[in-house]
Amino acid sequence: MAPQLLSSIRSGTTADTTPITLLHGFTQTADCWGPFAEQLATTHPIVAIDLPGHGGSAETRGDLLQTAAMTASTITPSIVVGYSLGGRIALHLALSFPELVERLILIGATGGIENATERTQRRAADETLADHLESVGVETFLDEWLAQPLFASLTPEQSMRERRSLNSAPGLASSLRLCGTGTQTPLWDRLNTLTMPVLVLAGSNDEKFTQLGHRLVASIGNNASFQVIAESGHSAHLENPTATSTAVAEWLSKTS
Repeated sequence: MAPQLLSSIRSGTTADTTPITLLHGFTQTADCWGPFAEQLATTHPIVAIDLPGHGGSAETRGDLLQTAAMTASTITPSIVVGYSLGGRIALHLALSFPELVERLILIGATGGIENATERTQRRAADETLADHLESVGVETFLDEWLAQPLFASLTPEQSMRERRSLNSAPGLASSLRLCGTGTQTPLWDRLNTLTMPVLVLAGSNDEKFTQLGHRLVASIGNNASFQVIAESGHSAHLENPTATSTAVAEWLSKTS
């Protein structure tokens, strides 16, 4: 049986509703969902997971398929929300363990890099980045990581920098090497097998993942829909948590 990942449960409601499982992005932890999770917790129990190499699962190692299996052994049937790295894992979870994913929400996610050469180059780049991370340490790496254009619109408070800094260099490096985008076998031709309702979200200022979001919906089919979150970039749920949680809540009410 796959090892279980560390998870935390929070809820502002006693209602007997389907839990929402949260799968965070790279360098984050289960505590990095902020007001978005707090707002969702008013209507649903929240199960926030520390992914391998992160937070309380810092010593755990696993690639995307192994992490999906670990997640499956940790949760009950859920509404699964995955952001970026967590979105890749959420897709693998939904494809491998569809009985555990009642509804799927993807934020800033992709079905993978199709071109084999580009995929190999990305994997090599992530290996180099992992080596650099181990060399300079978490604090310096986070300075560099959060300075990327992808995260430029995050305020210091929204970035959850203090929580991210609790991660370890070996843990984050292992995540890059085992779960980076270059390691992902392209999933595009399998997405039409997903039968659960799917909501794909992207920030209005995140052109790359807006395009990828539209493609995800087209690849999945009529059970999928796409929505842009205004005034936000790649981390839409952190930059505009109220709009993101409202979009999720409205979609959940329509698909219940």
